[in-house]
Amino acid sequence: MDLTDNHRRYWRKNLRITGVLLAIWFVVTFVVSYFARELSFSFFGWPFSFWMGAQGALVVYCLIIGFYAWYMNRLDIEHGVDEIED
Repeated sequence: MDLTDNHRRYWRKNLRITGVLLAIWFVVTFVVSYFARELSFSFFGWPFSFWMGAQGALVVYCLIIGFYAWYMNRLDIEHGVDEIED
Protein backbone atom coordinates (compact mmCIF):
# COMPACT_ATOMS: atom_id res chain seq x y z
CA MET A 1 0.00 0.00 0.00
CA ASP A 2 1.44 3.35 -1.05
CA LEU A 3 1.06 6.21 1.34
CA THR A 4 -0.17 9.53 0.06
CA ASP A 5 1.52 12.83 0.84
CA ASN A 6 -1.32 13.55 3.26
CA HIS A 7 -0.53 10.38 5.23
CA ARG A 8 3.18 11.18 5.28
CA ARG A 9 2.54 14.70 6.62
CA TYR A 10 0.15 13.28 9.23
CA TRP A 11 2.67 10.74 10.51
CA ARG A 12 5.53 13.24 10.45
CA LYS A 13 3.51 15.63 12.63
CA ASN A 14 2.42 12.75 14.84
CA LEU A 15 6.00 11.59 15.39
CA ARG A 16 7.22 15.13 15.99
CA ILE A 17 4.67 15.87 18.73
CA THR A 18 5.25 12.45 20.29
CA GLY A 19 9.00 13.11 20.40
CA VAL A 20 8.55 16.55 21.97
CA LEU A 21 6.15 15.24 24.62
CA LEU A 22 8.44 12.31 25.41
CA ALA A 23 11.33 14.74 25.85
CA ILE A 24 9.22 16.78 28.31
CA TRP A 25 8.28 13.58 30.14
CA PHE A 26 11.95 12.56 30.35
CA VAL A 27 13.01 15.93 31.75
CA VAL A 28 10.24 15.95 34.36
CA THR A 29 10.81 12.33 35.37
CA PHE A 30 14.58 12.01 35.39
CA VAL A 31 16.34 15.37 35.12
CA VAL A 32 14.32 17.20 37.76
CA SER A 33 14.54 14.21 40.10
CA TYR A 34 18.29 13.96 39.59
CA PHE A 35 18.85 17.60 40.53
CA ALA A 36 16.16 17.67 43.24
CA ARG A 37 18.57 18.28 46.12
CA GLU A 38 19.92 21.41 44.42
CA LEU A 39 16.38 22.75 43.99
CA SER A 40 16.21 24.00 47.55
CA PHE A 41 13.86 26.98 47.25
CA SER A 42 10.35 27.19 48.71
CA PHE A 43 7.35 26.69 46.42
CA PHE A 44 3.87 27.19 47.96
CA GLY A 45 5.42 26.67 51.38
CA TRP A 46 7.07 23.35 50.51
CA PRO A 47 10.59 22.59 49.32
CA PHE A 48 10.47 22.60 45.52
CA SER A 49 12.10 19.18 45.22
CA PHE A 50 9.39 17.63 47.42
CA TRP A 51 6.60 19.44 45.58
CA MET A 52 7.93 18.43 42.15
CA GLY A 53 8.27 14.80 43.15
CA ALA A 54 4.93 14.54 44.91
CA GLN A 55 2.63 16.82 42.91
CA GLY A 56 4.31 18.64 40.07
CA ALA A 57 5.23 15.60 38.01
CA LEU A 58 1.65 14.29 38.17
CA VAL A 59 0.29 17.64 37.03
CA VAL A 60 2.74 17.71 34.11
CA TYR A 61 1.81 14.13 33.13
CA CYS A 62 -1.90 15.02 33.07
CA LEU A 63 -1.16 18.13 30.99
CA ILE A 64 0.85 16.03 28.53
CA ILE A 65 -2.02 13.56 28.13
CA GLY A 66 -4.61 16.31 27.73
CA PHE A 67 -2.52 18.23 25.20
CA TYR A 68 -1.79 15.07 23.17
CA ALA A 69 -5.49 14.15 23.01
CA TRP A 70 -6.46 17.69 21.97
CA TYR A 71 -3.67 17.99 19.41
CA MET A 72 -4.28 14.58 17.82
CA ASN A 73 -8.02 15.25 17.56
CA ARG A 74 -7.24 18.50 15.74
CA LEU A 75 -4.65 16.76 13.54
CA ASP A 76 -7.10 13.96 12.67
CA ILE A 77 -9.69 16.50 11.55
CA GLU A 78 -7.08 18.47 9.58
CA HIS A 79 -5.97 15.39 7.64
CA GLY A 80 -9.41 13.81 7.25
CA VAL A 81 -8.80 10.70 9.34
CA ASP A 82 -11.16 11.55 12.20
CA GLU A 83 -13.98 9.23 13.19
CA ILE A 84 -17.19 10.91 12.14
CA GLU A 85 -20.32 9.22 13.45
CA ASP A 86 -23.41 9.46 11.25
